[in-house]
Amino acid sequence: MTPRPRKATDEDVFAAAARVMARVGPAQLTLADIAAEAGVTAGALVQRFGGKRALLVAFTARAADDMRAHFAALRRAHPAPLAALRAYADAFARMGESPGTLANHLAYLQLDITDPELRANTRAQADVADEALRALLADAVAAGELAPGTDAAALTRLVQALLGGALMTWAFRQQGTADRWIREHLDLLLAPYARD
Repeated sequence: MTPRPRKATDEDVFAAAARVMARVGPAQLTLADIAAEAGVTAGALVQRFGGKRALLVAFTARAADDMRAHFAALRRAHPAPLAALRAYADAFARMGESPGTLANHLAYLQLDITDPELRANTRAQADVADEALRALLADAVAAGELAPGTDAAALTRLVQALLGGALMTWAFRQQGTADRWIREHLDLLLAPYARD
């Protein structure tokens, strides 16, 4: 007897979880909400993952691979390295689609910081992002988009700090959209490195 096929793949469940997590914080997150979003039963999620925390650990465990795939897609869609960097910044800004969405992301970040398993998964994702950004910036130097001699590793650290910091300052000021706010700040950061 063959097992019944799952109605939703793990990818479907994780995509549903991401949508629900953008709408509600950790205290309000339920397996029932994720199940409804994914089109499965909460019992099916319990059988597959064991519980809400276990689902979150599985969700974040895939984050590094998802980040690699995200950067690969950006590179395919944007052959110019700085265009790919700006597209990454735009995607990063989606955490601030609204103040409420950003507040939910920050609440999950608290879990990522305090839970050792979630922190390890989040760190792995951050390491992949650092590596991919460093490669983008090195390619921008090689392509003549940034000045020769630009330290791609140092600039990567500045870009990462700028993205998080700009998102936070947008949250306080809420002037325009988060993506526009971040893009303007990124352009200010990159201006001194631009090739004359």
